[in-house]
Amino acid sequence: MTWTEAVVVSHSPATPDIAVIDLAPATGDEFPAYTAGAHIDVLITPNLVRQYSLCGPPEQGRYRLAVLNEPASRGGSRAMHALKVGDHLRISAPRNHFPLVTARRHLLFAGGIGITPLLAMARQLEREGGDYALHYCARSRARAAFVKELAGNPRVALHFDDGDPRQQLDLARDLGDPQPDTAVYVCGPDGFMDHVLGKAEALGWPPQSLHKERFGTAPEPTASGDSFTVRLASTGAEYLVPDDRSVLDVLLENGVDAPYSCRQGICGTCVVRVLAGHPDHRDEVLTNEEHAEGLFTTCSSRSLSPTLKLDVIPRRDRP
Repeated sequence: MTWTEAVVVSHSPATPDIAVIDLAPATGDEFPAYTAGAHIDVLITPNLVRQYSLCGPPEQGRYRLAVLNEPASRGGSRAMHALKVGDHLRISAPRNHFPLVTARRHLLFAGGIGITPLLAMARQLEREGGDYALHYCARSRARAAFVKELAGNPRVALHFDDGDPRQQLDLARDLGDPQPDTAVYVCGPDGFMDHVLGKAEALGWPPQSLHKERFGTAPEPTASGDSFTVRLASTGAEYLVPDDRSVLDVLLENGVDAPYSCRQGICGTCVVRVLAGHPDHRDEVLTNEEHAEGLFTTCSSRSLSPTLKLDVIPRRDRP
């Protein structure tokens, strides 16, 4: 992965738990442009990379992040909260696995810090004159970021757990029955997303209308109960993957220059193609269509067959 030097030009609390961080190029070059839903990788330490959605307007020439200080994290959020104006860090170019699709109407559902990519989407749709509604759920107004700029927007509904019951999210009302040419976007903690997506399925929304990005740590992959073998198409080499190790772990341990970033199945960097075998998909980034095309995350997914044949493009050869 190619890293770019960035400098912190603003660091301020949006809530007691959320910091808003503006980054600018450390050199005279401009940051690459991005579209709503994109994220960047941040190199926290040589062995720790974290992904953060971009929530600021692209035309400002800066990258804006909103980072939740998560006590259960492995150090990424604490390091980001400890940054000060003038500090330098290394970031990747933006990537977008959660883009806005062309649709007559967009329904956006954000839970907690999951507001960040959906805020960028709402801004883009506003600029383009798109038809949308944004539902933002948080435990309380005090713990919700960007409330001041969202309050008063007739297309935005704020839902607080400690508020009047009449203003709380009601998916039968706020999502409703499936509508033609309507795209639904969901981002937030696992419990929130499971609730919204489960209700959407119960209401009859087709999978192709539902777009998701889990914001936070994906569940640790569970063992399949059996080991299996991966065979590399490029070399014919075979490696045994025990039930307590990931495909990515085994490839790296054997010196294979496999791509990776988050190691949690939520960023898409480690995706390779399955050429033979039956994968057991456990990621949170690929669609059913991409699974059917043979795409596979080495960090989280496993195998239902004794052998998987993989087409692994080394990191140095990837665009």
